[in-house]
Amino acid sequence: MIAAHDVELRAGPRLLLEQASFQVSAGDRVGLVGRNGAGKTTLLRVLAGEGQPAAGTVRVGGTVGYLPQDTRSGNLNALASDRILSARGLDEVLAGMRAAEKAMADPDPARRDAAVRDYGRLEERLSVLGGYAAEAEAASLAASLGLPGAVLGQPLRTLSGGQRRRVELARILFGGAGTLLLDEPTNHLDADSVRWLRDHLRGHRGGLIVVSHDTELLAALVTKVFHLDADRAALDIYNLGWRAYLDQREADARRRRRERVNAHRQAAALQAQADRMRAKATKAKAAQGMARRAERLLAGVTAERQPERVARLRFPEPAHCGKVPLAARGLSKSYGSLEVFTDVDLAVDRGARIVVLGLNGAGKTTLLRLLAGVEEPDTGEIRAGHGLRIGYYAQEHETLEAGRTVLEHMRSAAPDLSEAEQRTVLGSFLFSGDDVAKPAGVLSGGEKTRLALALLVVSGANVLLLDEPTNNLDPASRAEILSALRRFAGAIVLVTHDEGAVEALSPHRVLLLPDGVEDLWSAGLADLVALA
Repeated sequence: MIAAHDVELRAGPRLLLEQASFQVSAGDRVGLVGRNGAGKTTLLRVLAGEGQPAAGTVRVGGTVGYLPQDTRSGNLNALASDRILSARGLDEVLAGMRAAEKAMADPDPARRDAAVRDYGRLEERLSVLGGYAAEAEAASLAASLGLPGAVLGQPLRTLSGGQRRRVELARILFGGAGTLLLDEPTNHLDADSVRWLRDHLRGHRGGLIVVSHDTELLAALVTKVFHLDADRAALDIYNLGWRAYLDQREADARRRRRERVNAHRQAAALQAQADRMRAKATKAKAAQGMARRAERLLAGVTAERQPERVARLRFPEPAHCGKVPLAARGLSKSYGSLEVFTDVDLAVDRGARIVVLGLNGAGKTTLLRLLAGVEEPDTGEIRAGHGLRIGYYAQEHETLEAGRTVLEHMRSAAPDLSEAEQRTVLGSFLFSGDDVAKPAGVLSGGEKTRLALALLVVSGANVLLLDEPTNNLDPASRAEILSALRRFAGAIVLVTHDEGAVEALSPHRVLLLPDGVEDLWSAGLADLVALA
């Protein structure tokens, strides 16, 4: 259970939430919604104990499993399977057993006997924690999320961002916490995994708070909705399912509009009467009373809800380049014993539209990293054509430095712009005032996406390498980005699970990984996008 009382949240001087009180009990499945930057991720971090409220208290009973948007944490040299098992402490037990097994071969009898005793003690501990059945349970969870056994045996550092996020989600679910706090859990999941997760969470008997732009997930899952209203810094609580919430929220908006109109009409009449009465000295006191009543009427009215702001995204004309600005030949990449792909060729012509498809782990992110020069291929070469300027959007935002501010990132990306011009660009991406002084490390997933896109806009790139660019975005911001991609005159190489993004791109060609097969795009391939 989680109980919050008079919680106040701030991002620097900006008030996000004021005097919010609520409770999440076993069986509650809560959808936490609000526009990008409203404070949803901040609230989840506070509830998970990873941040402190500016005021108020949060009490937690039982265990909490928290899935953040950025899962690049922990020991990246650990095996994926051990990361999942660490949720119940099994990883340390199994590591100890492996060490004891090796020590049993020691020629020294005393050390060999000690190893046998250690192994027996650890085996008892393993049994207490669920034994080998728990390992099988963890593997089953992972498989349901699209992580085969071959991936579980690899170090985390060799996995793609999507695979690492699946590992972290599997770890949270395997932990069996009483309350789950999940921030965009369907990011990087294919259609089958999303369906499995939806069914799995419906069976969760504890509390659940989920932040998601996946409205189908919310409609199928939530029994309550917490709406974080950025205009009022308030948390509106609806004890309703998703579709009933949408109807009720619209009814509430209409009611507030009527109340505002009536209050303004009454206040205007009172104020007009007060103005007339002030002309007579005998009625001055009564006039003051009427004026105060008018002020109280207006003070009790909620402010008119502002339309949600949307980042204005327009790519400038790309820098001039040759006919084939980017080409790759014979690319291969492996991480240890894990072979990602071999002998991949790709030619990115001027203005080309290319979609890269493949199951998770097929090497889509790895290919973009190679093309962007972030990593080196094991074999093959990447040739830069005349005038090449690459703009790379990384799905895990690893191109952003956590300790640098929003404005510092813009200064590095566009040193030729004045600070006023840099602030104007950032303002079009909804970073204004003190927001530009926020370190990238404290930004929400949606804010990081907007910053990364702002840096792309000023890059003057003629080849865009885009890895899941629509993740973490509300529908309006997603539509703006897709519209900008339609208009972009340069070349685009796109990796996405978003069928709408592929439709907006109108691709010319498709590259299928890990085989490296390149072909002309056809409508029949659209069904593969959600499975990729």
